[in-house]
Amino acid sequence: MVLTVNQLQEIKQLQQVCEQEGNFGLKLNWEMLSARKEGRKDDFLHYEDGNLVGFLGIYGFGNKTEICGMVHPNYRRRGIFTKLLKEGISESKLRGTRQILLNAPAGSSSAKEFLTKVPNHHHMTEYQMKWEGKIPQTNPAILLRPSTEEDLALKIRLEIECFGFTEQEAYEFYKEYRSSSNEDSYIIEAEGSPVGKMRVDHHDGEAWIYGFAILPEHQGKGIGRSALAWIIEKEHRSGYPVFLEVEAKNAHALGLYESVGFKSYHAQDYYEYTG
Repeated sequence: MVLTVNQLQEIKQLQQVCEQEGNFGLKLNWEMLSARKEGRKDDFLHYEDGNLVGFLGIYGFGNKTEICGMVHPNYRRRGIFTKLLKEGISESKLRGTRQILLNAPAGSSSAKEFLTKVPNHHHMTEYQMKWEGKIPQTNPAILLRPSTEEDLALKIRLEIECFGFTEQEAYEFYKEYRSSSNEDSYIIEAEGSPVGKMRVDHHDGEAWIYGFAILPEHQGKGIGRSALAWIIEKEHRSGYPVFLEVEAKNAHALGLYESVGFKSYHAQDYYEYTG
């Protein structure tokens, strides 16, 4: 369902209360919340006395579903989140997702306590990073250009080889992406040959890098670092602070981002649901 302007405002206000009380950052994927579609149940809202006190959202990423939610501090331990999570998991399973990941801020003690009652195992930790360095040196042989329909086969291949999608899942992802996304989509070229991709979303005056991937046979050659330098320079000159997310289990990627000036400021833990 499409969330109304009022519902989005209620979710934002509840997020602010929860984050202030817990001193952490919730990952609610606002670029996706703001672009929900009719005919699909992605969001679950719980009201008490006319006020939104519980929220859970599910987010599809090809072969997996991520789930994140919250309950007002004054309404916890009443079974609200248990009910919301049950609904979210049921909906995820109806879609045939191969993996359900429960997302919780690394610093949330209430989330960790709740997760002890849910069948799961820790999957990975993801760091939100902000660029705070000097503009790194660019390589004139590495360029980014806007992607076109002719680049779809390359993007499908990158999702399969770099992110573990099946071919069908990758096609479904891009079918939905084309119909709802306002992100800037780029193809990375090395000496004129397309070898990678990157998306940049502008939201609330910030630039966020997503879907960054280089074909395996072209990795380790400095192409990724040069591509990051290119986009950092572009977004910085346009007045945007630059952010991205990276999985901690990918130590090489973490080191790559740090080498061009990104620093971690928030962490999100992901737990694979095993029920």
